[in-house]
Amino acid sequence: MKKTLLASAVAAATFSGAVAAADMPTVYGNIQYVLTHTNVDGAGSEIDHADNGSTLGIKHSHEIAPGLTGFLKAEMEFDADDKSKSSGLSDLDEAYVGIESDSFGKIWIGSDDSTYERAIDIIYNFHELGSDIGGSYDTGEGDMIQYESPSFGGLKLGAAVQVNGDEKEGGKSYPYQLAAIYSVDALELAFAMDSNDGSLAYSKNNKPSPNNENTYGLRATYTMGNLSLTGDYQTRKDVADVYGIMGVYTLGANQFALSYQLNDDDETGDKNDTVVLQALHNLSDNMYVYFEGYLSNADADDEYKLEGGSGDEQTIAAVGAVYYF
Repeated sequence: MKKTLLASAVAAATFSGAVAAADMPTVYGNIQYVLTHTNVDGAGSEIDHADNGSTLGIKHSHEIAPGLTGFLKAEMEFDADDKSKSSGLSDLDEAYVGIESDSFGKIWIGSDDSTYERAIDIIYNFHELGSDIGGSYDTGEGDMIQYESPSFGGLKLGAAVQVNGDEKEGGKSYPYQLAAIYSVDALELAFAMDSNDGSLAYSKNNKPSPNNENTYGLRATYTMGNLSLTGDYQTRKDVADVYGIMGVYTLGANQFALSYQLNDDDETGDKNDTVVLQALHNLSDNMYVYFEGYLSNADADDEYKLEGGSGDEQTIAAVGAVYYF
């Protein structure tokens, strides 16, 4: 998400006053609305108007010593669509503190997108409404200690460990992630793994983890001017294989994207796939509108559900607007 500094201009009569003004944290946020029409073959259809992830946050950084920077970020979510049900800033999205240096890299502690997610699961996280097919990894996004190295001739390394103590729901565990991202000219290659050592899927509403087999992921992104192509493959033994491909083309203030994802379930042998089309237009530096269409098919007759029942085919049409600062 693009973010810019929101700050009041304060006249400073003294040097100390100028320093204090420069030390102000950055305040940022967004409001996101989406109108969706969902149809499930055999189960009818529904229309919904919803908040699509509105947030308000602060971030700050300062020089600890020459070449060494300390930083923090805290981002909260709120429901902007229904005043009767919203309680204000209700959910935590990100919150962490850390230090960074050009010589040793970056280390931070708290809640943030995980190392594996940032390296591999690009297609799943790209769309505004969101695909229903993501990687089968569990670790993150809370109680994390993460590290990212500086670039060594285009190679960056990442590592993370989640510290779940004795009192943590699901018990004590230390699942970890490793990643390597290599960039050369227009090509970026990424490999990552997640140990999945926790007994819960901590990024997915604390649901039981299917097993503690490792998840492995590969991704390649190639950029040719205004066109970028991304492909990924993710696998976890006795859980699933996930394949994805996506193309994104930018033309002035417009962005067009087309993606395809396939999930092959190891336990049931069933497959389900989703095609997503996006057309996005930037109205200004702070606002954009978009249309997204989703077409999903599955082997299982009850894969997609509405109040009227379930079916093996689902279509979603979404129109949304986002204002951010």
